Amino acid sequence: MKIEECFQLGYIVKPQGIKGSLSILIDSDDPDYYKGVESVYVDFQHKLVPFFIENLIISGSKATLKLRDIDTKDTALLYKGCALYLPIDLLPELKDNQFYYHEIVGFVVKDLMFGVLGKVSAVYEANGNDLLAVDHKGREVLVPIQDEFIVDFDKESGTILVNLPDGLLDIYLAP
Repeated sequence: MKIEECFQLGYIVKPQGIKGSLSILIDSDDPDYYKGVESVYVDFQHKLVPFFIENLIISGSKATLKLRDIDTKDTALLYKGCALYLPIDLLPELKDNQFYYHEIVGFVVKDLMFGVLGKVSAVYEANGNDLLAVDHKGREVLVPIQDEFIVDFDKESGTILVNLPDGLLDIYLAP
């Protein structure tokens, strides 16, 4: 499995107990959706390593995870800080006007006033202030992902219509 075919479910915070259980943080609006998952990939030393799940107890965004073949606290400690991944096809379906960030890379961004700005080259996540990185004439323009700036989103045409705040584009175009 390649990382491009996965999404990050969360990460391992620390070992829990002496039998190899892990305390994890799940990055999802609905962590309970993943209760029935049978396996997970751990990003260990820049390689996705598959593990079968022996037990998963979810409490809000925190959980206790027991993986097969991790049976001691010392072994569990090796995985502290590692990211957890699942295949993209395990993501829940979204409503028409919603999207996952990985889906919109390559979408064309159009502004109500300026027209076509360019394509989404990346999405940056920053504590609720997420940003679209748009390649505009060879320069990166960052557009806040907020309802007040995103006017329309069309999966079929691969476009995102925005209404940039006054002066935002000028910041990036100034010499």
